[in-house]
Amino acid sequence: MQIFSKLLPVAVSVVETRTELDAGPRFWQEDQYVADAVEARQREFRTVRICARQALAQFGHGNHVLVPDKQRAPVWPPNIVGSMTHAAGLRAAAVASTGDFSGIGIDAEPHQALPAEVVDMILLPEEQRLASALQAEDPSIAWDKLMFSAKESVFKTWYPLARRWLDFLECEITVGQQPGVFTARILQVNPVHSGVDLSVLGGKWVSESRVGDGLLATAITVR
Repeated sequence: MQIFSKLLPVAVSVVETRTELDAGPRFWQEDQYVADAVEARQREFRTVRICARQALAQFGHGNHVLVPDKQRAPVWPPNIVGSMTHAAGLRAAAVASTGDFSGIGIDAEPHQALPAEVVDMILLPEEQRLASALQAEDPSIAWDKLMFSAKESVFKTWYPLARRWLDFLECEITVGQQPGVFTARILQVNPVHSGVDLSVLGGKWVSESRVGDGLLATAITVR
């Protein structure tokens, strides 16, 4: 099952894999960045960048070196926006031309409820009440984890444009009336960055299976 191709417009180049990859050129800058990491982290890091380069090849950047900046954000080629994610059993990248989109954010998470001890750090009281109400209506979805994933997609969209940190509690997620959609409202004083109004962002989500198994995925694009 290809998750993100269902969530993103056709103008976005998407590559995802369920297995670790090792094809294509190696770049010493990337190897050096994760040289001290455990082997599993090195494989994950390389695989998601192979996905990204395969997606970038559509735009003529198939050999782009993807070393994170000081804030650990990917540095994309000129005139390209993109996002990467990795979760247990999935690595994915999505890229597009800045002529089509100002920002992209994707995220995948294990389809499990948030640990109780972190809920207050991630979800606003209004979000917690909404998640509880939705859980009572449809217990097949881990609604609190869905909101967490949506916030991760928001941050990946927000940061390249704002270059400012966005706290979990500075973003309010509302799951839409339409199935598979959500809205994110940014609570910072100035949500306009790089000429783009980021005060309200709309996204899509999908669950691979019932809660406790598989993955949840979220995606945002800003035209």
